[in-house]
Amino acid sequence: MNKLIKECFEEYPESARFRLEELRTLVFKVASELELGEVEESLKWGEPSYCTEMGTPIRMDWKLKSPNHYYLFFHCQTKLIDTFRELYGEVLEFQGNRAIVLSLLKPLPEPAIKHCFELALTYQQRKHLPLLGA
Repeated sequence: MNKLIKECFEEYPESARFRLEELRTLVFKVASELELGEVEESLKWGEPSYCTEMGTPIRMDWKLKSPNHYYLFFHCQTKLIDTFRELYGEVLEFQGNRAIVLSLLKPLPEPAIKHCFELALTYQQRKHLPLLGA
């Protein structure tokens, strides 16, 4: 974890930091399992961001104005959120066409989030497929 990312994570309350670190670990795990190569980790708009060469960025954050939730953000001009809504509309909560809203008070719906990460990290290969090939 680079210094800027580490400092960003240290600013989150403990409960949010734990959940965001859980998401970070899952991003790297998915990229490794799919043999996607290096994951670029950086700050975009002050939020931790993750991307592979064949994917589209995944950002994550916790917001003070919504202290019981944390978020996964995706590029709003992709088909990702529409696809996630179609696949996981009964499991996940969404905010417009750019975010998955997760609750700090509930367990991470890991199978759904893992699949969402797979689709985002390989988006450039899938963007032309119905439901992104899911």
